[in-house]
Amino acid sequence: MSASFNGRTALVTGAGRGIGRAVAVALSDAGANLVLLARSKDQLASTADEVSARGHSAVAVVADLSDATQLKQIGRDVLEASGGIDILVNNAATVAPLGATTEIATEDFLSTLILNVVAVTALTKALVPPMLERGWGRVVNVSSGLAVRPTSMPGGNTYVTSKAALEAHTANLAAEVAGSGVTVNIYRPGTVDTTMQSWIREQDPQRIGEELHRQFVAAHERGSLISPERSAAALLQHLAGRETGQVWTVDSAPAAEAVRPK
Repeated sequence: MSASFNGRTALVTGAGRGIGRAVAVALSDAGANLVLLARSKDQLASTADEVSARGHSAVAVVADLSDATQLKQIGRDVLEASGGIDILVNNAATVAPLGATTEIATEDFLSTLILNVVAVTALTKALVPPMLERGWGRVVNVSSGLAVRPTSMPGGNTYVTSKAALEAHTANLAAEVAGSGVTVNIYRPGTVDTTMQSWIREQDPQRIGEELHRQFVAAHERGSLISPERSAAALLQHLAGRETGQVWTVDSAPAAEAVRPK
């Protein structure tokens, strides 16, 4: 299935680097205009330049989605900058804090939940109602296979908890809007060669846990990490379809017909 999004406007969060940047560029190549959101002004500018070079508009919105005080305004800022969003890719996330659950500060746990889960719901609240009015929209929440394998990442309790919550939110929202023309799906992007991966490898094994550190170092040494571009291409093949309430992976084939949540 060849993806084409001519005339559509997409918002990609965490668009300054890694998977978010690759998804933004891939959407641009498929004809979409972009709104790019992240904390880093310089990284966003770089992504915007790459999108613009492909002949499509790119608006950068600098915002910290982990700041609860900003969430009330961010949706309005995006709508003002774009005039309307057709495709929402909630990609921004953090893997921190890492380490023994009993040693993680409550405020750090909360900050991660705000970025990885609450920010998604805030953008959904602001951007999905206009999609419903138009009868067309695409929402993708970027998750992780760890959501269903939480024991495989000891020392990553905050992250796996947030992704499990994100997947529950996604499935429930898909059921709410079923039949509206707005699809809502989960995307597990695979083990991607990103800054997050390298950051974990650079951490002190004694602080984050030797087993966790060993897993990420071993994945890198095996050469099993895939590129952000490969993961983004797989996502777009799914996004072109009408299926909803699904869990997509980098290796799963797109469905030929819509699949609605039961």
